[in-house]
Amino acid sequence: MAAAALLLTAGCSSDDGGSPGGGKSGTSSNADPGSSPTQQTAETPPAQGSVKVVRTVAEGLNTPWGLAPLPDGDLLVSSRDEATITRVDGETGKKTELGEVPGVSPAGEGGLMGLALSPDYASDHMVYAYFTSASDNRIVRMLYDEQRPSGDQLGAPDTIFKGIPKGYIHNGGRIAFGPDKMLYAGTGESGDTGLSQNKDSTGGKILRLTPEGEPAPGNPFPDSPVYSYGHRNVQGLDWDSKQRLFAAEFGQDTWDELNAIKPGGNYGWPEAEGKSDNADYLNPLAQWGTDEASPSGIAYAEGSVWMAGLKGQRLWRVPLNGTEASADPQAFLEGEYGRLRTVVPAGGDKLWLTTSNTDGRGSPKDGDDRILEVQVS
Repeated sequence: MAAAALLLTAGCSSDDGGSPGGGKSGTSSNADPGSSPTQQTAETPPAQGSVKVVRTVAEGLNTPWGLAPLPDGDLLVSSRDEATITRVDGETGKKTELGEVPGVSPAGEGGLMGLALSPDYASDHMVYAYFTSASDNRIVRMLYDEQRPSGDQLGAPDTIFKGIPKGYIHNGGRIAFGPDKMLYAGTGESGDTGLSQNKDSTGGKILRLTPEGEPAPGNPFPDSPVYSYGHRNVQGLDWDSKQRLFAAEFGQDTWDELNAIKPGGNYGWPEAEGKSDNADYLNPLAQWGTDEASPSGIAYAEGSVWMAGLKGQRLWRVPLNGTEASADPQAFLEGEYGRLRTVVPAGGDKLWLTTSNTDGRGSPKDGDDRILEVQVS
C-alpha cells in the first residue's frame, strides 16, 4: 500500500491539497532535495515500523491547530476558529483556558494556528503564535502568567512579524524554534501562485527569524527573512537528530510533498508539483497523491519523519537515511480517527497527535476533536 501511495494521483482538496484547477505532475526524480555535508545517518531505521495509540489524552477540543508541549508535560493547544489557547494536563486531560488572542480574524483556513514556546521559556514565559488578522498573517508573542485567573493568563500580543499574505485558503501557519534558537515559519501563497517564486514576498516560503522577528543572521538572501521558496502551503516543520530541517506541504491536484530543506532552495511551485526534471528545483524526498495525504504537521522520532494527513486520514512514517527516504512510506491509523492535523515529539518513541474533524471538512464523532498519545517505532 505504501509503495502504491507514491504513484496515486487525486483531485484537489484545498487545505487538503489544492484549489480547483489542473495540477502539474512531476515526471522524474533528479536532484537530491537537501544536499548536506553529511548524507548518511549513523543508523538507518527498519523499513517497517509500528504505531500504537497508547491513550486519548483529551477530548472535546474545537478546531485544534497548534500544539506546544510545556516543560512539565502539559500541552498548549490553539483553537483556530475560537482564537483561544488552552492548557491540557498531560496526565488527566483537564483543560484550562489561558485566554482568547485578540486580533484574530478566523475565516476559511485562517485563524489562530501555530504555537511555539520561546527558547528561553523557563525564564521569559513567552508563547509565540501565528494567526490570521483582518489584514494579513502575522506572528506575535505573549507572556503566559500561570498565576492569573483562568481565561486571563495571556499578556497583550506583541507583534514581531507581520505582512504575510492572507487568503481564504493557503495561509501556512506552522511555527517552530530550530536547534539554532531561530524561529521558522511555514507560509502559504494565499491562492496567488505568483508569490511563491517572488523572493520579495513572504508568501509561499519558509521564513527564518530571530526571536524578535528580524531576518536571522546567516539567511541565504541579504536582509531577507526568506529561508527557502517555491512552496505552495507549508504546514509541517521539524528537524532530525543531525539538525536537518524537513517540511511538508500541500500539493494542488496531484502531489503532496515531504521536502528536505536547503537554505536558499527553490522547491518549484507553481512550475513544478512533486518531482520534476528541472534542475532549478529541488525535488521532494517523498510524494503522495492528495487523497492519500494532504499533510499538515510533521514530527521526527525513531529515525523517521511522521506526517499527519488531513484528507488522507492517516499517519505516514517515512524512514530516513540522511536526507533521503530509506524505504517506502508506510501508512498507519487509516480512517480510524478521521482527519489528523498536528503531530509533535513527546520524547523517546512517543508522539502527541491531534485530530481535525471539527474544522468544517471532517465528520465529527462523539469526543472530537482529541489529542492522542502514540507510541511508534
